[in-house]
Amino acid sequence: MANLAVLRQVEPAVMLQQLSSTMYDTALQLVVRDWTANTSYAGLSPEDSHQKAMTDFFMTYNLIIKLGPVLPALLLARLGDRGWRKVPIVVPLCGYLLLRLSLLLVLFCGLPLPVMFGAAAVFGLSGGFCSYWAGVMTATSLRSTAEERSKTMMIVELLYGMMGLLGSLASGHLFLLSTPSLTHGTILLISSVLSHLLCLLHSIFLLQVKEVSVSEENRPLLSPPSSHTTDAAAEAPVKVVNVLLLFTAAFLYDFAVGGAVEVLGSFVLKEPLSWSATQVGYGNAAGFTIYITSFLGVIVFRRYISDISIVLIGMLSFAFGIYFTTFVTRTWMFYLGMTLTILQITFIIAALIYIPVFTKIYQSVLDWCPGFVFTLSSVVTVLGTVPVSILSNRLPARQRNQRLTGT
Repeated sequence: MANLAVLRQVEPAVMLQQLSSTMYDTALQLVVRDWTANTSYAGLSPEDSHQKAMTDFFMTYNLIIKLGPVLPALLLARLGDRGWRKVPIVVPLCGYLLLRLSLLLVLFCGLPLPVMFGAAAVFGLSGGFCSYWAGVMTATSLRSTAEERSKTMMIVELLYGMMGLLGSLASGHLFLLSTPSLTHGTILLISSVLSHLLCLLHSIFLLQVKEVSVSEENRPLLSPPSSHTTDAAAEAPVKVVNVLLLFTAAFLYDFAVGGAVEVLGSFVLKEPLSWSATQVGYGNAAGFTIYITSFLGVIVFRRYISDISIVLIGMLSFAFGIYFTTFVTRTWMFYLGMTLTILQITFIIAALIYIPVFTKIYQSVLDWCPGFVFTLSSVVTVLGTVPVSILSNRLPARQRNQRLTGT
């Protein structure tokens, strides 16, 4: 019975989906590399033409992936709020399955790469990651009490990172497997599809979303609950400013992180790195170690320093690590920079700006300094720490030592 209870929770679906996603991401990166290898542009060298073709593809593809799910995600959220808790999870999983099958058809049947733009557009109708992850967090929070909710969510994200690590480590090796009738990458994509099918079947037939009946206090953001209505009203403008500062910092940070990651996959495939399939998998795995180190870091640091201090440490560590990436010329240097970065999140609004901005800047400086975008990313990240520092100074000393959630 205990094993069955575990299978009815959301964690198995998260693990299977992330395993599938990491294999798909590696496959897509390498398929695009191979499909655009012979592209040529007037006035550009063969390598620069290759880089432009890859980054143009990912710019268009990622913009569709980010923008398409906005309205469907809102609709799915309404359905979830009306009691259809599994819908925001199951529907996006169907969209993910379509993406994997589309890339498999591109590889197996030799379809043109732009087919993936159409698949991405249809994927957007499923609500995408923003709907899926919101559904996962809802399912996690509804089965947890207020006291254990934060820890439970952290464990889910840790499992997400661990499966991403394992999937990435294996993906490069699986990509190289082939038979006389199956080209490189086909076995990897078949593995991704099968893993995702298991995830989808689990979500449909086994997953249960239950609500824990427990009364919770309504705590205001960034301040302890007040027993006086007049005091709460007086603090309202301060809370609004604090929220705006947090949103500003989050936007700048996501702009920097998302923009850098947007071109990083193409950067490691050009000289002097010229990564192989196995190295691409290992590089992606290095990014997922951040989930593990972040989990351990929060567990340790939260006992001694405030949340705002942890946020600043994370943002500055990313700024230093991504700046270091500007000058990477050897694979071991890349891994040294990656160990200094922290977990990133993606916001749709920031993505709509950083994807074309960083792509076009990268393309314009290919002959001058291809790593310049990483310096730009570092600078924007440092700017993102300014509102966090201001917020830290605005809060009373006793509040700086409390959790940002008010607990």
